[in-house]
Amino acid sequence: MTADQMSIANALRAAHDDHDAVVKLTQELVRIPSRGGVDSYDPVLDYVAAWLGEHDLKVRRLTAAGGMTVALVCEVTGARPGPRYVLDACLDTAPYGDEAAWSYPPTSGELVDGWLHGRGASDSKAGVAIFAHVLARLQAAREQLHGGVVLLLDVDEHTGAFGGAKAYFEGPDAPDHVDGVMIGYPGIAHVVTGGRGVLRARLHVHGVASHSGGRASTPSAIAKAATLIGALGDVELPPTAGEDFPLPAKLTVTAITGGEGYSTVPDLCTLNVDVRLTPALDGQAAEDLLRSTAIAVDAAWPGTQPTHIEITTRWPAYRLGEGSAVKTALLQAAAAAGLSTAAKIAGPSNIGNYLAGLGIEATAGFGVDYVGLHGTDERIRTASIPMIQAVYHHALLTLLSAR
Repeated sequence: MTADQMSIANALRAAHDDHDAVVKLTQELVRIPSRGGVDSYDPVLDYVAAWLGEHDLKVRRLTAAGGMTVALVCEVTGARPGPRYVLDACLDTAPYGDEAAWSYPPTSGELVDGWLHGRGASDSKAGVAIFAHVLARLQAAREQLHGGVVLLLDVDEHTGAFGGAKAYFEGPDAPDHVDGVMIGYPGIAHVVTGGRGVLRARLHVHGVASHSGGRASTPSAIAKAATLIGALGDVELPPTAGEDFPLPAKLTVTAITGGEGYSTVPDLCTLNVDVRLTPALDGQAAEDLLRSTAIAVDAAWPGTQPTHIEITTRWPAYRLGEGSAVKTALLQAAAAAGLSTAAKIAGPSNIGNYLAGLGIEATAGFGVDYVGLHGTDERIRTASIPMIQAVYHHALLTLLSAR
């Protein structure tokens, strides 16, 4: 048996030994409501902090403006110098939706026929439980490690604010270097090694206010906004960037706000526009496209103020190269464990895009088998847990071995 085969065998053995404990921790976390922007995060953060403390892992709390805790950080430092890698998983969740439609309550943590039910089971409380156990295993082996591993458990993720990640990577105590990040989003078939970026904008479209029953008619901001929506729908976006980035760009109007009551012609209508970016359509090109389309519509509506474009989010598309250490380590560890796991470019954006903007490589998904992420009856297949834990454990031991 080679050293690599022995390492994955030991990681699998450890993961099977931890299996019941990982399931139990996942259940307990699911039973603590932590919907982003809805529930207090303190109960779930306190629970995990206590668990880490019981396993001799020193926990640091990161706070946002106003003193709210937005992340827990725990670091295992090896006996020898080397790189620093981050395991990141979020503790907050999506909302429940229609609770009456669930087979079991969203905070039940119910185990049925090998499936653990509840909001956040897949995104990403199972990831939290797995990473916590991996870190405990690495703590016991720290004398053999070259470098270190950080466990980052963040909240404020599902709000889109990413307060926990920003507090760690850009806060006053940000690390001097991070060599790679592995994010514990679910899905056993792929290691997500890239994703479309995103440009989000509010387009403030102007008309001229007047009484809707008046003798004279004035330009309605809603009617003008409808013209702009049609023009945006007719825009031809560039095709894919080829095999290296096979997904096309995409533009979607996601919200319309304007008008009030019945008796006033509205003078303002705001559109939310989401543009998914690729190497063929970067953030600047997408912004230019929005501006040129708005200018053309403004010209056809004389007497109205020009459309004001407010950019709210700009994350680049990214794709990890063949030389990426985290990509290679995870794919090779999955192969060593007997999985047919492939690299994948994701359509949705994620924290990996944010990290790409900081120049930090990140995988953004390899995790438990799941159904119903962000939907009704979210659940995970508990039998998939040991394999995921073993792959991450083996990958980190490879990354932190002597070079």
